[in-house]
Amino acid sequence: MSLVFAAIAPHPPMLIPSIGKDQLKKIGKTKAALEKLEEDLYLAKPDIVVIISPHGSYFSDAFTVNVCPEFETDLKKFGDLTTKLKFKGEMHISALISDRAKDEGLPTSMVTERGLDHGSSVPLFALCQHLPDVQVLQIGFSDLDYKTHVDFGYFLKEIIMNSNKRIAVIASADLSHALRTDSPAGFNPAGEKFDEKIQEFLSHNNTSGMLQMDPELIKNASECGFRSCLILMGILKNMDYEFRNFAYEAPFGIGYLTANFVF
Repeated sequence: MSLVFAAIAPHPPMLIPSIGKDQLKKIGKTKAALEKLEEDLYLAKPDIVVIISPHGSYFSDAFTVNVCPEFETDLKKFGDLTTKLKFKGEMHISALISDRAKDEGLPTSMVTERGLDHGSSVPLFALCQHLPDVQVLQIGFSDLDYKTHVDFGYFLKEIIMNSNKRIAVIASADLSHALRTDSPAGFNPAGEKFDEKIQEFLSHNNTSGMLQMDPELIKNASECGFRSCLILMGILKNMDYEFRNFAYEAPFGIGYLTANFVF
């Protein structure tokens, strides 16, 4: 089996010490959970890490695949000019995705951006510093319907499973941004309900429940990770796994979920 690891990781820039500074202690649960997740990823010995990011290049009508021979984390928008991690880019699987996606009726655009957005940079900083030779493949979602995101994930699964490489998948996903009055989106009662539902559906491998969620609830929750999770659910389709919720907290009014899928 070529898929050796699957997880959900949040992407708060506060996890970067030079950005978080004294605020880092407020997300202690998430930091500890990511340290555990890092151990699990290291033991999985991946050759390739596929990271599904909400904040990379974005097209409303197509998924994106970032094809670049070398990546570098880019956190300058958060005032950090010193944290620079470099990763080798994965070129073979990305070419397969490009060649086969059209035949599957899954609109996909190839982009080339060396700088990794914070949706990729933060999880990679937290999880991959002890994997210096790992290759990175960055995927982005779209505005296509939710079922198509699951279908795209299943399409990726077929390519992953036919690879002779050991592949890890990380869905970068912050949950609701509307949990409190001081949240980035302000307060909306949909926020807490959304976060509870997502964790419930993930824990029971209930992709159909996710697909049937009220679009208005999702919109009002002001999330940025739902479609990342749907792609991951497509990758995990028809697999038996144990969902391990390592941590959930919202110290800054944004839901941070760290979870592993053990199969």
